[in-house]
Amino acid sequence: MKRQKDESIPEIINNSFLEADAKIKQECKARSGCTAVIAFVLEEMGIEDQEKKYKLYTANVGDARATLGRNEDAARMTYDHKGEDFQESLRITENGGFMINNRVNGVLAVTRALGDSTMKRVVVGNPYVTVTTLDKENDVLILACDGLWDVCTDEQAVEIARNSESAELASSALLNFAMDNLSTDNISIIVVRLDYFS
Repeated sequence: MKRQKDESIPEIINNSFLEADAKIKQECKARSGCTAVIAFVLEEMGIEDQEKKYKLYTANVGDARATLGRNEDAARMTYDHKGEDFQESLRITENGGFMINNRVNGVLAVTRALGDSTMKRVVVGNPYVTVTTLDKENDVLILACDGLWDVCTDEQAVEIARNSESAELASSALLNFAMDNLSTDNISIIVVRLDYFS
C-alpha cells in the first residue's frame, strides 16, 4: 500500500485492513472470512529529549488479540469485537443487522472481520488500533487467535511466556496450555521478546 501525504500510521493501518478486506471479497468465496491481529515497532526520535523511542502499533479485527507484558501485569492492546459487546451490537443493529444469541444475524460470533462479504454491511473490516511507547517494563508481546484466549487469560499467557527460555518455546508452551485446557478452536500463537526495545 502506498502512503498518502500526511497520512498517519493509524490511518495507514486502517486503510491496509480495508484493502485486505476488499481483496478477500474479490478473490475468495462470499462466506470466507477471518479475524486478524498485527503488531509492529517503529523507532522514533523524541521531540523534547531527542532520544530514540520505540512505538508499538497494534491492530485487530474480530477476537484475535495482542497482549503486552508490562511490569508484573498483562496489558491487552486490542479489543475483542464480539457479539456480546454492547457497543458492537449497537453498531450492528444501527446498520441494519440483528443479533441472536450474541451472533451477527444469528450466524457470526465476531462483529468485525476481513472477508465475510455476505455480511459486509454490518461486519466491517475497520480495525481497533493502539500506539504504545515501549520501555524497560515491557518484556513480551503475545499475538494469538481465540483458540488460546478462550481458555487462557492475558495474565496466564504472559506468565507462561515469561517463564519460557525463548519466544519459540513460549509459543509451544502456550499451544500446549490451550490443548491441555481443551481448546476447541484453531490455535495460532506468536510470541515476541521485547528486550531489544528497552
